[in-house]
Formats: sequence, C-alpha cells, structure tokens
Amino acid sequence: MCIYKAVLFNLELRMQYTAKYITPDIKLSCYEDKFFKSDIAFDQHMLIWFISGETKIVQAEGTYIFKAGDIFLIPRNQLATIINYPKEGLPHKTVVMHLSTSRLMQFYADLKVRPRPSVQHKIRTFGNHPLLESCLVSLIPYFDMKDLPESIASLKIAEAISILREIDKEVDDILANFDEPGKISLVDYMEKNFMFNMPIEKFGYLTGRSLTTFKRDFQKTFNTSPQKWLTQKRLELAHYHFVEKKMKPIDVCYEVGFENLSHFSFAFKKHFGYPPTELLVKAAAS
Repeated sequence: MCIYKAVLFNLELRMQYTAKYITPDIKLSCYEDKFFKSDIAFDQHMLIWFISGETKIVQAEGTYIFKAGDIFLIPRNQLATIINYPKEGLPHKTVVMHLSTSRLMQFYADLKVRPRPSVQHKIRTFGNHPLLESCLVSLIPYFDMKDLPESIASLKIAEAISILREIDKEVDDILANFDEPGKISLVDYMEKNFMFNMPIEKFGYLTGRSLTTFKRDFQKTFNTSPQKWLTQKRLELAHYHFVEKKMKPIDVCYEVGFENLSHFSFAFKKHFGYPPTELLVKAAAS
C-alpha cells in the first residue's frame, strides 16, 4: 500500500490531502481543513463512493451535489469544476476506483458490445445502491493491509463493472467506448466549456487538435488569442452571476474559472472599471 500526503496551496486556500492506495487504481482519498477546488478532465473513468463531506461538481450541462453515502461515475475526458467541502466536522473522504481504458478493454474483450457514440457522457448517479455500496464498502479493510494481490484488486474492479452493467443498461455506451476525442467545432465546444480553467493544450486535445493547430484555428475562428477570449468570457459570465443571481464573489470566482479571489477581483475591475463589491451594491439597490 502506498500512502501519499501533500499540502496544496492556492494563495487563499491551504489544506492537507491524504491518499491511501491499495493499488494504482483504488484509493481512499481524504481532504482535511475547509475547502478544495480544482478544474479537471479525468483521463480515466472514476467510480466514487462518498464516506463523508460534500462535493459540488459543475459541468457545462449542470451542477451536481454529492454527500455521504452517494455513489457516482465520472466519465473520462469530461471537463468539470470540483469543489470539495468537509461536512459536520468530518473531512471530505471518498473511495475512488479508476476504471482505466486498458482494464476495460480486457473486461470487454470477449463481450459483443457495440457502444453508441451519440450517447452523452455525463455523470451517472446511483444514490446508495446496495450492490455498489456493498462492493465499495468491502474495500475498506484492504486499506490497512501492506499489500493487496493484483488478482484480488482485479476481481473487485470487475465486480464493480459487472454491477454497473446490471443496474445501468446504458453504461456500456460509456465504458466500452475507447475512442479518443475527434476534431470538433471550436465554437460549439468553447462556448460550452470556457469556464473551466484548463491548460490550452488540454482544450486542444479535447477538440481533436494539436496545440499549434488549436491556436491557429482559434485565431481564425474568434479573431483573438485563446487566453484573451477566455478571460473576457469568464468575466462576462461573472457579471451575469452578480447581477442576475446575486452570487457572492468567492463563489463566482471559482465557478467561472479563476483560481483565486484577488486575481479575479483585479481582472474584473480592470475589465469593467469597478470592483465586484460595487456591482453587488448597485444590484441590491435596484
């Protein structure tokens, strides 16, 4: 078993992260203190069971809130803002199972499954389904062992995949689809996903382009650089959240793709000529 500890810094945020791995694909994840936020697109499907804490996951098509007892599947290559909170004095703690492409290829090798490429790869939620919960709860004792044979780990992951296939008849369309992102419309994708703070290289990969091709196509399509366009779109969305939804600056900052409040406030004032607090006062008075 591998135990990994790190302290994550983000100017205004400080929290301790601990992960216990019984194999590279199965871990017990724990965030202490108050808060953690990350914009990410996972390279592998993630099956997650909540032990304690709370997570808000913001995707282009909607926002999800997960609490203790919830089980859900995050498909690979889907952009998301993930915000983790402790809850009721308990840390944010989850069991995470990575369903890697190589392992899924082995699982489906002898099965005659033809996934439908048109199916939307959105988060699949399972509540506290007893079969999945039993499978994931059974992993807990293994985190106290020094070593777990690969054969047992493989059986546990195969069990989880089998349960998913039994309770969700559309999950094959996600798990058995091994295609990499193809070249798609920049306008459609970027208008839908600009609020996620991803490296430009990642946007390129997810739209089926090299970094060089992405920058060239972006300039041709939007007549500006990716970074300038992203900053403007995020600030415009922030303005909308303040005026229409009366959201707090700290919440808007993280949901529109900025990494810290001070940078967000500076960029907002530079773009609009007044700080977020002034806009909120005006919005409240109107």
